[in-house]
Amino acid sequence: MALRLVAGGLTFGLRLEEVAAPRTCAAMVSRLLPLEAKLVQSRWSGEAAWVPLGALDLGVALENGTRFPAPGQLLFYPAGLSEAEILLPYGPTSFGSKLGPLAGSHFATIVEGLEQLGELGRRVLWEGAQGFRLEVLR
Repeated sequence: MALRLVAGGLTFGLRLEEVAAPRTCAAMVSRLLPLEAKLVQSRWSGEAAWVPLGALDLGVALENGTRFPAPGQLLFYPAGLSEAEILLPYGPTSFGSKLGPLAGSHFATIVEGLEQLGELGRRVLWEGAQGFRLEVLR
């Protein structure tokens, strides 16, 4: 299944990682998407931006977890030590919070528009919060 992400005025095509993170992907599609939010610069994770989701509970535990996602590998953190969130790395990233290292579920990967990630990172860092819309392509 494919997703479209529009963030900071830039459009990206994504692949859901349904084999590696089936429960997370199913919960995202059925309970969260489409998602309209704000994308803000991470405070502890390096070259990444995040979408705060507060106390959101999708009913899934960590799967396909990583602390070191590559640029364009979206993570879902199901809450625990920190609030629920989506992390979008645009450069070197070590996922963490004020309480220390975190691991997130790698649920989607940018497959179109990856060359725009640096510009998205620049916009988030220097221009502030950016619009974020994540939706399923049917």
